[in-house]
Amino acid sequence: MARGVSQAMRALPGGITGLLRHPGFAILLPAIMVCAFLVWGETGLTAAALSLTVLLALVPTFGARLGARAGTTEAPVGRDGLLGQLAAHLSVDGRVTASIVIGLDDADDLAERLGHRGMQTVLDRLRDRSGSVLRAQDTIVALDDTTLAIALAPAPRFDLETLLRLAGRLQTVMADPVLVDSASVYVSVSIGFAASDRPHSNGAETLLDAAEAAMIEARRNGPGSIRAYSREMHRIKVARHALMEEARDALELGQLLPWFQPQLSTDTGEVSGFEALARWQHPERGTISPQEFLPAMERAGLMDRLGEVMLYHAFTAVRAWDRAGMTVPSVGVNFSAVELRNPALLDKVSWELDRFGLTPDRLTVEVLESVIASADDDMTQRNIAGLGALGCQIDLDDFGTGHASITNLRRLSISRIKIDRSFVAKVDKDRDQQRMVSAILTMAEQLDLDTLAEGVETGGEHAMLGQLGCRHVQGYGLGRPMPFAATLDWLHAHRAKLARTPQIGRTENG
Repeated sequence: MARGVSQAMRALPGGITGLLRHPGFAILLPAIMVCAFLVWGETGLTAAALSLTVLLALVPTFGARLGARAGTTEAPVGRDGLLGQLAAHLSVDGRVTASIVIGLDDADDLAERLGHRGMQTVLDRLRDRSGSVLRAQDTIVALDDTTLAIALAPAPRFDLETLLRLAGRLQTVMADPVLVDSASVYVSVSIGFAASDRPHSNGAETLLDAAEAAMIEARRNGPGSIRAYSREMHRIKVARHALMEEARDALELGQLLPWFQPQLSTDTGEVSGFEALARWQHPERGTISPQEFLPAMERAGLMDRLGEVMLYHAFTAVRAWDRAGMTVPSVGVNFSAVELRNPALLDKVSWELDRFGLTPDRLTVEVLESVIASADDDMTQRNIAGLGALGCQIDLDDFGTGHASITNLRRLSISRIKIDRSFVAKVDKDRDQQRMVSAILTMAEQLDLDTLAEGVETGGEHAMLGQLGCRHVQGYGLGRPMPFAATLDWLHAHRAKLARTPQIGRTENG
């Protein structure tokens, strides 16, 4: 009897085995037994029970034999598993494969909200959904908590249009909310891909690296983007890697130094401070812009070291200005989000102040509004509030662009808000700009906050800001960033200018 059952199952493996394993089979079982009893009596009931017992006993064994016969192995796991699949696909003559990498957008924010377990749940759900788009022979694995990668089984060809359509379908099935601890989480993904019939691919590792580079480029172009790997992308990747390596040496060789931009009081015209801005003077490439080297520094994990270099040279400048008899009340230093998460930051700043014999009020800590808006981790909040309590001035940079709440302004001991250039441009001619700046200044006055306008480029903007009640200004119209050696000449010239010209300040009614 068992032999006959086995032969029947071999003839219809998917149908019978699938039926016996289906969760609904347990509901049908009593009905089957009742029917057998009604038709054949006790003999039929006994036969049905014995038959079902034999079938249920044989299903696991037969399933395992089918798997072994088909060559089924344990599903690949992680990067090494995917590389093994890609290597096997690449060995198939006359056919091509492709790698697709899927990265969660806003991954850092998601990880902070959901934690490791929540991120794992999200990736598991997205991986399951991909089954409706991918073929049974394709492989998808998680590379880390924020990234999935796919090895497409060999095919005669994978053209650009085919891979773009596949990437679009993957984005579609992953757009529905994921349930994490009873909460709906919406995610978007950026996708990069590379096919093995392109010149850049000469191995599994190279192919996966190419797809990862394409995904990173897609992320840079905004959430939900799709990019195919290209030669230009390879050139950019090599250049970025080289820049990261050079950045390490630049910090130690003194190529990366602060340049100083003056800040003026609108009441008196006197210098109220300088902001220290990082500049890289490359021996071969000349000046490298912060927009280019700061991301390289961050990728290389050098932001803490950059902060140390900037603080040292900023305090050195303050001491030099004092010795030259120049009145510069404070120097502003930008603190990155990475630095603000450093538990040793307060001790480091205090030690440097003591080393240079400076009081804390000589340091202005500049923090981006976007950092304040997302400062919901305890260490960042502790450091910002601690620096304020130490006696440092805390400037909120780029105000109006990062959605910082009023609660954060008070809780984090913000001393001054720096009004972003987007509100300052043409403020002397545009009534809407004037109303916007007036609203910001009124809020600041009610909260007892000082104000500084950034990006002032004309005398008209300078004069109007003073009339509206903005206390300080900074911008190319007043003084461009300059190396320290040029600041002394600039200060002498500015002092002479003040002696010759009337002050620009607020009106009697301002």
